[in-house]
Amino acid sequence: MSPETGTLSDSAVLDNPVWAALTGTHRAFAELGPTGLAGRYASDTSPFAALRDPEDPAAWADLAALVGPGQEVWVTGLPTPPADWETLMTVPGVQLDGRGVRAEAAPEAVPLGRGDVPEMLELVGLTRPGPFLDRTVELGTYLGIRHGGRLVAMAGERMRPAGWSEISAVCTHPDHRGRGLAGRLTRAVAAAVRERGDNPFLHAAAANTGAVRLYESMGFTVRRRPVFLGLRTPAAGA
Repeated sequence: MSPETGTLSDSAVLDNPVWAALTGTHRAFAELGPTGLAGRYASDTSPFAALRDPEDPAAWADLAALVGPGQEVWVTGLPTPPADWETLMTVPGVQLDGRGVRAEAAPEAVPLGRGDVPEMLELVGLTRPGPFLDRTVELGTYLGIRHGGRLVAMAGERMRPAGWSEISAVCTHPDHRGRGLAGRLTRAVAAAVRERGDNPFLHAAAANTGAVRLYESMGFTVRRRPVFLGLRTPAAGA
């Protein structure tokens, strides 16, 4: 089957989605290490980095060379970093497959772009759905809902490994929760993903059980349980 269809046979790209995106659809946003065994997103788009093979010490050395000594970086999956890397934060997560989601457009949703970034950053700062930076909006489609001219809810796309697109930055202003806005936007972004022949997936913190239950009620299914690691590269001369 074609890798563009996101069918069962090629869902393995979701085992290492950051690497698959950086070496595929999101190559324009990628910075690769000197030997090409590791990469990361441009720092103003996403904090995530990836290794071609997390079991390969040479890939970790390549990532350290790319990021520089004593610097912070985030990786995801189930990696075991070398002993000289410092673990700063460990966030257990869940990865959810959205092939069973009923996707539909939201008539009240409006496209968001560069001009909306200040409002998007304000909403993200208030609700903390996960990393969202100055150029994250360039990674894919972002939709929002406004109330009285004010942005009160949004959702969009982040990683895009072949045949798939990650729904991300799903958030609602506290004053407007309980109206189903997050669900409508998630379905609307999923509809945009499906229109181009891809399938949606997403990540959530395992501790955010309410969000996981919401996504499961929409038809998402837990595929795996990755860990998000905040790491510090070895210091110079280490």
